[in-house]
Amino acid sequence: MSTTHEFRLPDLGEGLTSADLVEWTVRVGDTVALNQVLAQVETAKALVELPSPYVGVVSELLVEPGTTVPVGTPIIRIEEPADSPSPSDSQSPSVLVGYGPAAERPSRRRRRIAPDSLSAPNIERRHATPSARRAAREAGIDLSEITGSGFDGAVTAADVADALAVKAPSDNATRLASSGIRKQMASAMVASVRAPQANVFLTVDVTPSMELLGRLRSSDAFTGLSLTPLTLAAKSMVTAIAAHPTVNAHWDETRGDAVVDDHVNLGIAVASEHGLSVPNIKSAETLSLVQLARAVTELTVAARAGVTDVHHLTGGTITITNVGIFGVDGGVPLLNPGEAVILCLGAVSERPWVIERKIEARSVATLTLTFDHRILDGEQAARFLSFVAQMLADPDLLLSHL
Repeated sequence: MSTTHEFRLPDLGEGLTSADLVEWTVRVGDTVALNQVLAQVETAKALVELPSPYVGVVSELLVEPGTTVPVGTPIIRIEEPADSPSPSDSQSPSVLVGYGPAAERPSRRRRRIAPDSLSAPNIERRHATPSARRAAREAGIDLSEITGSGFDGAVTAADVADALAVKAPSDNATRLASSGIRKQMASAMVASVRAPQANVFLTVDVTPSMELLGRLRSSDAFTGLSLTPLTLAAKSMVTAIAAHPTVNAHWDETRGDAVVDDHVNLGIAVASEHGLSVPNIKSAETLSLVQLARAVTELTVAARAGVTDVHHLTGGTITITNVGIFGVDGGVPLLNPGEAVILCLGAVSERPWVIERKIEARSVATLTLTFDHRILDGEQAARFLSFVAQMLADPDLLLSHL
């Protein structure tokens, strides 16, 4: 005798009580395997794939694409044959993408569903993300007139923002569409300014670091990895935390004191068409330079594609951002809420530099440290920034800590 299972929308992360169903990747009558991706949902933080916890045949899709679904709501029914192995008997347990390893992660490639398998209204919804539909509805834009850049040609919120030329006749103001990720960014920045923030700056000769990068890029160990000044700055920052642990802390509002975190979950600020996100590398203090370079590469690629695992969007303890990739000499970043420090790396450029009373052309960069003044004072922040700068000026110091 077969068993019918209802799969409910799982908890997708801290503080997220609902998600928008973007698209189904299965249809009624399909046979699904354990951990096969059933659907893609959009939260305020990321696009998330939902793997199946059951083996069986899809008997009913309970939610239409475009619907906002509260956590715990049944979204699909799967008929499990009587002779089907239970999840506990399978070789790999069902794991929500972003919440721990599985023996084999399901393929990220999605099967395109034939148009005749869905009704016409559903097809129209599948070609635009929920945030895009909301933005278009607010602005009075016809989605059929917008070319989508998302998966399978879906219109994204960024596509709507690009197409927006609608101005209110009363005040000529232009309304910009905000995706869930951009709204989350806005909320985070409002929360950030509640902390008393201060800044210290230091300009440093990073010529030796640039020379080291040149040598490392030619080595087999770094083939295919993004090896940039950010990589060395991130490794220097993580290394410096061992001598200055207080920077890896957060403020406990309830008790009114600072709590030093026991692991360094290093946030990497990434700008993309989806908005600014800060995915973090878990336990970055345990990683070698090669491992850190690989983690930075993978997180950056995922964030720019808008498919960062939720696991990497929560629990960050300290952050680094790189405005140098835009040719900007420096900036004054705002703290990521709940963190004590954020380091900003400016552009590396050729500048005149005095060495032994002689002027030479050197590779120079400006570092800016923003810190929570409840947790750190100016001396602590300055000493930490100076430690990071010393390792970039003399990477032998950094290598000696590896």
